[in-house]
Amino acid sequence: MLDDADVSRALVVTAHPDDVDFGASGTVAQWVSQGIEVTYCIITDGDAGGFDPDVPRSEIPGIRRAEQTAAAAAVGVTDVRFLGYKDGELTVTHGLRRDISRVIRQVRPDRMLIQSPERNWERIGASHPDHMAAGDAAIQAVYPDARNPFAHTSLLQDEGLDAWSVKEVWVMAHPGASHFVDITATFPQKIAALRCHDSQVAHLEDLEGFVRGWGTQLGQRAGLPDGHLAEAFFIATMPA
Repeated sequence: MLDDADVSRALVVTAHPDDVDFGASGTVAQWVSQGIEVTYCIITDGDAGGFDPDVPRSEIPGIRRAEQTAAAAAVGVTDVRFLGYKDGELTVTHGLRRDISRVIRQVRPDRMLIQSPERNWERIGASHPDHMAAGDAAIQAVYPDARNPFAHTSLLQDEGLDAWSVKEVWVMAHPGASHFVDITATFPQKIAALRCHDSQVAHLEDLEGFVRGWGTQLGQRAGLPDGHLAEAFFIATMPA
């Protein structure tokens, strides 16, 4: 496992706007505070989300992009990239793997944070089909695609993007998560980020209480002192 001091850049890849904020924004806020440059790559615009029937569906992509950009800023992330795929229809394709590989080669991250390609039966809500497809495509982009100069040859030949090897991958909502990050100090930033997603959370009467309860359970699993909050991850070291 890399020490945070040895990580210069991190890339987060998720299916939808708000996924990173529910799953990992407390941890991301810590990384940013330690000087790590973090980039978000959001695969869809979340155009199938939202709860207000009076909002025209054509406006949802723009709303959700703006919400995610604001949420990223709440934890100190200023580089947010959207791939524009269709929400609710995500599958692992050669094109998606290429598009994620492109961002990896552009950003050249030491560490990546992705969603779990494995279904978590204890947290089925985290195992949205788009989440699993995003996780599967992302890990395939990490290994073998982005590191192989002979994969997606147009990236090198037409765009000048050299192969890049990611050293470490963190997976959120993984059923075998065993690494915990104490986010007690950055919890206010996590809540601020989540509140930016008004189209998704405005209907929740006690957003902070819900998220705090979740973080408390993980803190207890991690053996943290009473009242401390945590986020949980599975960590995989990539081949040299």
